Amino acid sequence: MSAKKIITVFGATGKQGGAVVKEFLNHPELSKTWAVRGVTRDVSKDSAKKLASQGAEVVAADLNDEESLLKAIAGSDTVFAVTNYWEKLDMALEEQQGRNIADASKEAGVKHLIWSSLLDVNKLSNGKLPHVYHFDSKAHVEEYIRKIEVPATFFMPGFYMPNIPGGTMSKQGENWVFSLPIASSSPIPLYNPADTGKYVKAIVDNKAALLGKRFTAATEYLTAQEVVDTFKRVFPEAGKTAGYFETPKDVFFGFMKGTGMPEFAVEEMYENMVLMQDFGYYGGLKLDESLSFVKEPLTTFAEFVKNAPAFAGLQ
Repeated sequence: MSAKKIITVFGATGKQGGAVVKEFLNHPELSKTWAVRGVTRDVSKDSAKKLASQGAEVVAADLNDEESLLKAIAGSDTVFAVTNYWEKLDMALEEQQGRNIADASKEAGVKHLIWSSLLDVNKLSNGKLPHVYHFDSKAHVEEYIRKIEVPATFFMPGFYMPNIPGGTMSKQGENWVFSLPIASSSPIPLYNPADTGKYVKAIVDNKAALLGKRFTAATEYLTAQEVVDTFKRVFPEAGKTAGYFETPKDVFFGFMKGTGMPEFAVEEMYENMVLMQDFGYYGGLKLDESLSFVKEPLTTFAEFVKNAPAFAGLQ
């Protein structure tokens, strides 16, 4: 019997990476042909130990240290790589970390790098939205990966469903209100990070068709109003008075700064929302082509809402 191919997963204890590890360890077909190597900063953490107990090889690496990355990646057929801008709020740092992963993948002879990417919003908006750093940094890394010719697919996660229940949709007085600083007609591509492994399986299974391509990871586009309408359908009683509120810019800034977020990051969040309204989260790309490759059932927003802890007990 031939040896299993190795998929190395960065962010293995996080939302995206964790879902990839889970899929490749537990899927009856994948687990026969793939060995999972999870990369984390600290292998002594409980979350890392849990991965090891489930059958993953767990290794430590520092995204700022290319030598440690090369050791972590060595022998891998495929690499799933994701970085976390929000940890340090540093665009240059995230770019460098992504380049380090790309360089290590190139040197190690990785056959398929799956980079968790996003669009260059500054370029897409012709400079009108210059502060969406967590998109632009990932896009710059994508550009670099293409430049150094690492065989790659660019996984592009949509708007996180978990950000809605109890977050952007919360109870205000007696009413449930979904609020964003954009028009109610703005389309939102909804993505459940728990589905990431299913998307990545589709990318791996269709490598030849998807090398060099962008892969939109979202179940569906819903407008802000349709998000509310879905809530109303799932919870007819609680939904009677549910509605959408287009938050004025000054109110949005005041609220976000009140949470302790620095002003430049609030500006970034605001422009991220405006992106969906004015240019499209994916620049107008449809979801159909990427979804056609996915064979496992994905989470609809209605299903997610129904099972969201923040909405527990609602009728």
